[in-house]
Amino acid sequence: MALIEIDGAIGPAASAHVAKAHARALEEGAAAIVLRIDTPGGLDTAMRDIIKVELGSPIPVIAWVGPEGARAASAGTYILYAAHVAAMAPATNLGAATPVPIGGSWPAGKPGGDGDAKDAPADGDADQKNGKAADGAAQPAAGTMDASQAKAVNDAVAYLRSLAEKRGRNADWAERAVREGASLSASRALELRVIDYVADDVDALLRAIDGREVQMPDGPRALATAGLSVRRIDPDWRMRLLAVITNPTVAYVLMLIGIYGLLLEGYHPGAILPGVTGAICLLLALYAFQLLPVNYVGLGLILLGVALMIAEALAPSFGVLGFGGAIAFVLGSVLLMDIDVPGYGINLGVIGGIAVSAVALLGITLFLLWRSRHARGVTGDDLMVGQTARMLETNDAEGWAEIGGERWYVRAAQPLRVGQSVRVTGRVGLQLDVEAID
Repeated sequence: MALIEIDGAIGPAASAHVAKAHARALEEGAAAIVLRIDTPGGLDTAMRDIIKVELGSPIPVIAWVGPEGARAASAGTYILYAAHVAAMAPATNLGAATPVPIGGSWPAGKPGGDGDAKDAPADGDADQKNGKAADGAAQPAAGTMDASQAKAVNDAVAYLRSLAEKRGRNADWAERAVREGASLSASRALELRVIDYVADDVDALLRAIDGREVQMPDGPRALATAGLSVRRIDPDWRMRLLAVITNPTVAYVLMLIGIYGLLLEGYHPGAILPGVTGAICLLLALYAFQLLPVNYVGLGLILLGVALMIAEALAPSFGVLGFGGAIAFVLGSVLLMDIDVPGYGINLGVIGGIAVSAVALLGITLFLLWRSRHARGVTGDDLMVGQTARMLETNDAEGWAEIGGERWYVRAAQPLRVGQSVRVTGRVGLQLDVEAID
């Protein structure tokens, strides 16, 4: 018996792990697979990849939401419905399977409850006044969705209902989970035939399903699971690396490290380390972005923001370029992940921290530029004025003095003497005007 775990948001790493672990279980001759689920949902493409593995599996797939406190929300509900056997641990829940559109969410119909029979019309006729269909699924109110939104919801409804009908589960509640975002507890899901069993742990689940007949591609098959040992198949290092870099926040940080690493290498050719590090991080970020739902307008705003802030440092514009770049950078960071799915948004704290750091660096740059414009000159006449000199030779009010290791011809308004200290007050050609200090 193989145990495959789905923890956290469902994305490319999760689907790749399930597919690879399933193939490994078949190679090792596993009698069945237990798919332990604890997820807030995830990406539609990754979810469908996992479901394809379940539907095409030559051995039974047993989905179990656990341990206690776990959930199979959104995409997890679809995966649970697709399994040959569906089970939950006590104090778990499933549902809220309404698809989330690119860029946000839309209003659906009346918020759903737990799918009680009392929510459906007793006579099975559609109740147009309260928006309920004959199967008990609340329909979105008129005008709440446009054509594209209705198309996405209807597609999700049809998909989940098809899974429910294939496995002989409650298809009406499946539709409510999509249209209304309804959720169920474990006990209520068992009562409404959404799941087959409630089990405290995997061992209890295997004892409960022993002898159950499931429909496989080659015909009915009786499960013989009592007493089977369970072997967990963990993701290898490649899957763990993929899980890390496809985290939107990590991919975002890798992109920034890559951009600034290459810029630093450009400013200091031959440093090598910034360029190598930046190139590696940027390639990893681009690989992650091609697996994630990236909004390329957001990516373009980020690159524009970085370019404007660099331009401010190279061609000062009194902050116009810099602060415009900071605004473009923040907007691009917020828009970068083009989906509102739990676990697939960039952490706003990271965006805020980087934005504040960029603005602070820009402020420091502007301050240094302002101070340099008002600083005393360090070359030419500005450097000479105020310097102290020692008289070497004198001829009444004129003579030669030593300043910074150099001999200068000087003159003053009063007689000077050898060894006297004087202060430079101006310069005319190669002659310095001085005044006696003592």
